[in-house]
Amino acid sequence: MRKLDNDDIDLKKKIALRIKSLRKATGKGMTEFAKDTYKDKQSQNRWEKEGASIFTINKFCKEIGITISEFFNDPIFR
Repeated sequence: MRKLDNDDIDLKKKIALRIKSLRKATGKGMTEFAKDTYKDKQSQNRWEKEGASIFTINKFCKEIGITISEFFNDPIFR
């Protein structure tokens, strides 16, 4: 597996921030959100700190009712 370069690291941080922002927009804390979406709090915490794969982002988007396009259509990614 190749080492992440600075652009990759920056994207991971932006994804983590976006996940956290969208979760907070639901009005739910991390524990409540994780419980309501049938995952453990540790997974949600990891996504909000380290980012997530495109597959996880897709599942997250479905859970909160948005598309992947909407996820990435945010000023943070510009």
